[in-house]
Amino acid sequence: MRNYLVKTPWWLRVLYPSGFWRNPAKSGKVVYLSFDDGPHPTITPFVLSVLEEYNAKATFFCIGDNVRKFPQIFRQIIDRNHVVGNHTFNHLNGWKTDDETYLNNIREASQLIPSNVFRPPYGRMKKSQWRLLKKAFPEMKVIMWDVLSGDFDFQIDDITCAENVIQNVSNGSVIVFHDSEKAFPRLEKALPKVMQFLKKEGYRFEVID
Repeated sequence: MRNYLVKTPWWLRVLYPSGFWRNPAKSGKVVYLSFDDGPHPTITPFVLSVLEEYNAKATFFCIGDNVRKFPQIFRQIIDRNHVVGNHTFNHLNGWKTDDETYLNNIREASQLIPSNVFRPPYGRMKKSQWRLLKKAFPEMKVIMWDVLSGDFDFQIDDITCAENVIQNVSNGSVIVFHDSEKAFPRLEKALPKVMQFLKKEGYRFEVID
């Protein structure tokens, strides 16, 4: 049974108004593609190749420990003019982590990830952690999302994953995919389908920065 929301409801955005959830363009249509949990030695290059095919830029929220393990892949993201973001060093669930440990884990990741954008793993972050983050990193923006592809969900197929995005995207949507082994069985086919749809519908791709 699915325990996540594909489309972020308005009331959740109201609860965390300082988060970046969506950002509609005043003219035309824009989407913000984002990829969590990398870099990965084979999956991240696959994503980069698909994005290059569509001349699209994206924001990659990276785990510090993965950056440590795969610095060359991390450099590929930057060299191709994508934006990188902090996703903690060990993919911590804020709801299950004390505030000091959580903030220190973000600090540790920041030593490897030069960025002023942060996404909490699982989207789970206590308001106390939110306040501490803003105090420690005044320029840091907390990035959430508008549409969740569900590519991490073993119970759906790639068709459903693509439709999750296609049926819920709109001007200004922040879309979440994952460049991870867990997500790849769905990501591999869903991402090209989504990119083809978005291009056909006239969306332009912008980064979160």
